[in-house]
Amino acid sequence: MIGAILTQNTSWRNVSTAIDRIRTANLLHPKKMHANQRRIPALIKTSGFYRTKSRYVQAFLDYYVSKYDGNIKRMRAKRTQVLRKELLAIPGIGPETADAILLYALKRRTFVVDKYTRRILSRHSIIGFDQRYEVIQRTIEQNLPASVKIFNEYHALLVMTGKKYCRKHEPLCSDCPLGTMLPRG
Repeated sequence: MIGAILTQNTSWRNVSTAIDRIRTANLLHPKKMHANQRRIPALIKTSGFYRTKSRYVQAFLDYYVSKYDGNIKRMRAKRTQVLRKELLAIPGIGPETADAILLYALKRRTFVVDKYTRRILSRHSIIGFDQRYEVIQRTIEQNLPASVKIFNEYHALLVMTGKKYCRKHEPLCSDCPLGTMLPRG
């Protein structure tokens, strides 16, 4: 869940380093991290925007520890829509981050719409790049089997394809494995 917050506007490689630093400091447990919040900025520096992100992490930890006692099983007992609403009320958590927490940490059937999803699907004229998050999410969810495993895998494949082929600048359309599979716009 912390990784979903830290990955905003940065690469997973930088986030992974920050998480390793938190783990090395023996603070990866929510209650320990919550009790040592003053250490968070230094530990997550590699994730970029660390001052802002540390406030977001602290706000999330305040919520997670006070509402669920830092217990993921208690959190998983809540309905998805309730959790999503709660997550979106936390400073620094928008739809993408909330859905990443729901899908990856809480194993909920919700699709994460990120920049790669937008770029790939808009370049293939499946969606408009500027369509609302919820419209894109609904389009994907209605066209895939409702499965956490499939949503997770599909999102991971879009990220991989986006990084390797469907880059923002200088896309490699002629090499893209989707080139012959999807209509081009």
